[in-house]
Amino acid sequence: MKNKENNYAFIDSQNLNLSIRELGWRLDFGRFRPYLKDKYAVTKAFLFIGYVAGNETLYTSLQNMGYVCIFKPTLELSDGRVKGNVDAELVLHTMIELKNFDQAVLVSGDGDFYCLVEYLLKIDKLKKMIIPNQKQYSGLLKRLSSPNRNIFDFMNSLREKLKYRGK
Repeated sequence: MKNKENNYAFIDSQNLNLSIRELGWRLDFGRFRPYLKDKYAVTKAFLFIGYVAGNETLYTSLQNMGYVCIFKPTLELSDGRVKGNVDAELVLHTMIELKNFDQAVLVSGDGDFYCLVEYLLKIDKLKKMIIPNQKQYSGLLKRLSSPNRNIFDFMNSLREKLKYRGK
């Protein structure tokens, strides 16, 4: 009997959200979690997100959908934008959890994860890197894939399956 896979997803929520919106649609996180489970055998999905006071209902909803939310304190910039870069947290938590999963599924198109992807490939712990927008992702990441080693899946074609439809 084949052992059940135990894969973890590590999701850069800012990159995912902004990249999908660039494509002209909004992701339904309630649909995305079961998609990760069914397609990639993800048993635990870490969602790295900047913490903004007042969004507690959103965070509770995400947790109820099955995400483990890892919060980063945010800064409000002088122009009113809110900054909450989660890259370091995502890398750190991937390494903390390394012995607890079979393979990782990374969700981002950010080249800051190049060294993490390279390392996970080296130790055979990367199942896939899900790129939210095939037309806009890091050239550094592109160097890691080849015809013999397709490490990327792209979300561009998943609009109908995963778009938010409202209540």
